Amino acid sequence: MNVKENQFLTNNLLLECVKQSICMLTPQVQWKNPVMFVTYIGAIIVTLHSVFHSLDGKIDYFHLQIALWLWFTVLFANFAEAIAESRGKAQAASLRKSQHHATARLVLPDGSTKHVLATQLKKGEIVLCEAGEMIPADGDVIEGVATVDESAITGESAPVIRESGGDRSAVTAGTRVVSDRLKICVMCEVGHSFLDRMINLVEGAKRQKTPNELALHIVLCGITFVFLVVVATLLAFVHYSEEGAAQSIAADVNIPVMTALLVCLIPTTIGGLLNAIGIAGMDRLLKCNVIAKSGRSVEAAGDIDLLILDKTGTITMGNRMATSFLPATGVSEQEFAQTAQEASLADETPEGRSIVVLAKKLFDLRANHIDMTNAEIIPFTAATRMSGIDYKNQKGEVVRRIRKGAADAVKHYIESLGGIYSSQIDTLVQSIARSGGTPLLVSDNQRILGVITLKDVIKGGLRERFQQMRKMGIRTVMITGDNPLTAAAIAAEAGVDDFVAEATPEMKLDLIRREQEGGRLIAMTGDGTNDAPALAQADVAVAMNTGTQASREAGNMVDLDSNPTKLIDIIEIGKQLLMTRGALTTFSIANDLAKYFAIIPALLGGLYVAKKGEDGPLSLLNIMGLHSDKTAILSAVIFNALIIVALIPLAMRGIHYEAQPAHVLLRKNVLIYGVGGAIVPFIGIKAIDVLLALFTQF
Repeated sequence: MNVKENQFLTNNLLLECVKQSICMLTPQVQWKNPVMFVTYIGAIIVTLHSVFHSLDGKIDYFHLQIALWLWFTVLFANFAEAIAESRGKAQAASLRKSQHHATARLVLPDGSTKHVLATQLKKGEIVLCEAGEMIPADGDVIEGVATVDESAITGESAPVIRESGGDRSAVTAGTRVVSDRLKICVMCEVGHSFLDRMINLVEGAKRQKTPNELALHIVLCGITFVFLVVVATLLAFVHYSEEGAAQSIAADVNIPVMTALLVCLIPTTIGGLLNAIGIAGMDRLLKCNVIAKSGRSVEAAGDIDLLILDKTGTITMGNRMATSFLPATGVSEQEFAQTAQEASLADETPEGRSIVVLAKKLFDLRANHIDMTNAEIIPFTAATRMSGIDYKNQKGEVVRRIRKGAADAVKHYIESLGGIYSSQIDTLVQSIARSGGTPLLVSDNQRILGVITLKDVIKGGLRERFQQMRKMGIRTVMITGDNPLTAAAIAAEAGVDDFVAEATPEMKLDLIRREQEGGRLIAMTGDGTNDAPALAQADVAVAMNTGTQASREAGNMVDLDSNPTKLIDIIEIGKQLLMTRGALTTFSIANDLAKYFAIIPALLGGLYVAKKGEDGPLSLLNIMGLHSDKTAILSAVIFNALIIVALIPLAMRGIHYEAQPAHVLLRKNVLIYGVGGAIVPFIGIKAIDVLLALFTQF
């Protein structure tokens, strides 16, 4: 990212936001924000009042300035929202370019192909994409292996592998095939692709208000209604006071002044920034290359108290590699390596491939020497957790069964055939597991030939990040298919609070349900079809962009970089969003106190005056020592407008978040934004009053 991209406002962005702010000055837009709608109506009323009274040729510049600053208040609120939406719209425009004039090669029932527009594709149809061609629709690869350039979606220039039959089969419209060819089954209807949803989300066009936002809107509406009643009844109080003091202040208590009082007392600051805060939170996720399908999920991330992480690819680097062959007594290392290689021929996982590579490296063993004429490959599955090969005789009878897989799975397998799980093998398995490695057993019929050691590496800095989670009151649980000993060693090294070993998809789902029944909010990540049920159940479910279509549909967030550890960043952004909204709400309500001490003395200071030109007893309320009633009212109105502009950068950036207990953060923010919100307006209004006294005749 260059320097210009880091600037808060560029000239083009500023001009576009100003235009958008003016275009939003319509009742259809303004009524969606009740607080600003009251300000909007007030600006119209004061403007009409000023125009009506200027028809006799005498312009009241005081009333005119009130009208102008009320309009500025509405415009600045619109400006805040326009800035928040601008970056998303720029990204949406970039994404939309990839949709224009896209074509597809549709595979017909007879096997031939024909060119059609991408917008004509229907769910379930098959398309063919070769090197250099754009992928026309979201889908799953059903045939082929190819490298795909996903930079238009992820921003990452390095191409990625997409292949059929696995957790890396999903492809996205707008990406480009770099090499080879893919046959793709379309998985979505026109207008509902991942790219379409991204455009809608980043534009904010379909951003629904979250429950917290709706609740806050109700509170703000209630406060606005209370002050509306207060201001309306204030006229009766003024008339009563006029009779008691035998004085008239009707010239000071009029429609423009009462409107100014109302606008200054209602929470216009948070009312003007509320939408911008929500949109900016989504924008911060976008900068992390995460797409949130709803604002609800972002807010839920801020309340998470249990984080479930897969071991492989999340806590560890994810590429477990075979490092050694440990044969059983009476078996040579080369014989064991050769059998292990045969057992791994059908295993397309990185671990299985690393076994083949290690056998080749140590003993120059090559798979092409194996006679596959009467052999049946047994593929690796999540259910069996084994792979292997069966050799048959001329009659088709199985005469040799070679298996390689998880220790407990192979143990149960050979015991079902009448074999024995020796103490020597058990000692090797436990030794590897205690050291943090993963043991794999290799069997030939009923006999275990030895143990393969797989090693994975803990990602750097995770222990520190888990400590941060602990400070925030978030419990971390590692979930893995490894045996308990291996899981315990990795969990201890990584610093997680708990772990679940030998986990199946059903166990993941049951774990989430149990924790949710206990009142906890759960976050998890996944990329496979077998993760989809658990992702659908979790409160915050981050699906990997490299994963299957099923997992992306089940999750309420999609990580375009496919970096599972980004869950921690998402939680911090969610907490930052909630803190920013709460802090600015506190500030908005607190700074109304200063406006009260500015306007009320200005309105009533003329009562009970013994002689004209002298201060009356109510002047004691003028604790800020403001110059006059008109400068006091105008100072409050000007400050009320300018404070929205001053807080726009904070609303966009969010409040700085530190991993601390909730009560510590609450106390700190109340002191800064509560007490500060009451003090700053006193200083600001007084400074504006001094300037008005110097440069105006009020």
